[in-house]
Amino acid sequence: MYNDLMFNSIQGKVNGKSSEAAYILTGGVEWEIAMPVTDIETLSEGHESRVFTWMYHREDQMRFFGFADETRRNTFQELLKVEGIGPKGALKIMGGIGQQELERALETGDLARLEAVPGLGKKTAQKMLLALKGKLVHSQALPPAVSQYGDLIEALADMGFDKRTATEAITRAEADIPSGLSNAEKEKLLFKNAIVYLSGS
Repeated sequence: MYNDLMFNSIQGKVNGKSSEAAYILTGGVEWEIAMPVTDIETLSEGHESRVFTWMYHREDQMRFFGFADETRRNTFQELLKVEGIGPKGALKIMGGIGQQELERALETGDLARLEAVPGLGKKTAQKMLLALKGKLVHSQALPPAVSQYGDLIEALADMGFDKRTATEAITRAEADIPSGLSNAEKEKLLFKNAIVYLSGS
């Protein structure tokens, strides 16, 4: 069973680190949290930090996985949707390639770069490209004129369009919006026109 709803984050003193986990002390309890090595490196021992969490729960075990920010956690959750990638595999992948480089490889279809990630074979890399292209484009990376329409982009993504294509459609639609509309009217027209562009009509 996967359960990522009970704990959003843990904040406390970094009591220790290993190559696979961080130990966070909070309220008299020390939590062992498995993390990508790149995220572990962002923590400083003896200092307070906030770690965004995801909980793995089965009948025989329960374990916390942690990430430096919500974007990293989202990446982990998306990786779990790829056939053949489990929690430990997702951590290893994330520890072997930077966030921006991973996003770039997925968006450009750079199979060779993905295959170069330690422990990631050709078949799994191909599955990642098929499953995740357009899924890891985040609103902070969008053009300033479009970032305010993050909800519209998410709605289009939920309909099956990848986020980069949805972003391009919103940008195109925004250029055609007449002035003088209320925010609600503008968003409604943006959404309608973006779907038209995405459908090729």
